[in-house]
Amino acid sequence: MLLWIAIIIAVLWLLGLLANIGGGLIHILLVVAVVVLIFHFVRGRSRV
Repeated sequence: MLLWIAIIIAVLWLLGLLANIGGGLIHILLVVAVVVLIFHFVRGRSRV
């Protein structure tokens, strides 16, 4: 589920980048959100 959200955000970000919609800060925040989501999946669940 979260993977699909990350893919949708990345596609929307790419479309916004190509269409010059929105400011640069919005694009940077979307990239950071995708990187954090990927880091979450790579890290996995922590064992307590």
